[in-house]
Amino acid sequence: MTDAQETAAEDRLPAPGAPTSGSAPVPLLDPREGIPPVTADVDGLAAIVRTFAAGSGPVAIDAERASGYRYGQRAYLVQLRREGAGTALVDPVACPDLSGLAAAIGGAEWVLHAATQDLPCLAEIGMRPGTLFDTELAGRLAGFPRVGLGAMVENVLGYALEKGHSAVDWSTRPLPEPWLRYAALDVELLVDLRDALAEELTAQGKLGWAV
Repeated sequence: MTDAQETAAEDRLPAPGAPTSGSAPVPLLDPREGIPPVTADVDGLAAIVRTFAAGSGPVAIDAERASGYRYGQRAYLVQLRREGAGTALVDPVACPDLSGLAAAIGGAEWVLHAATQDLPCLAEIGMRPGTLFDTELAGRLAGFPRVGLGAMVENVLGYALEKGHSAVDWSTRPLPEPWLRYAALDVELLVDLRDALAEELTAQGKLGWAV
């Protein structure tokens, strides 16, 4: 991306209500609806299925693994957010079959960041997207030099995510509240990021590539 392209991108990208260009990033400290409880039983999972089926628009999804502490790449926490449903945190150890949840949101676009990292562990618990938008890939296609989630949220939306818990042992039970806050915030702005990047890719004539 040239200097002129980068300036134009900065003029286009911030979402409504985001900090103005040139201002310091605003720390994102808490989820909008607070930290949701971790769902770890059949009844709780059924409630999430109903809530997310009734939501609208794309579904932001993330998964936390413990690859630095455990063999394998299994998911130890799954985070989801959708308009009209809010954010949900699901324990895939206690609820190892999320195929019902996947079916409930199967017609929606799934939004992940660096999807190749999470798709294998999501598939193990029955979650396979029909339509996918990868915000990391979109950032690469748009020409951003730094495409980590924290850098993208800061550069595109003007918010600073706290990334200090990215490499903790997510197989820990119970999960500490600061870790859960971090996990919920990872999906808080993912759809907003998707929308801004889709607008930028449309302007560059590359949206079809991302799709």
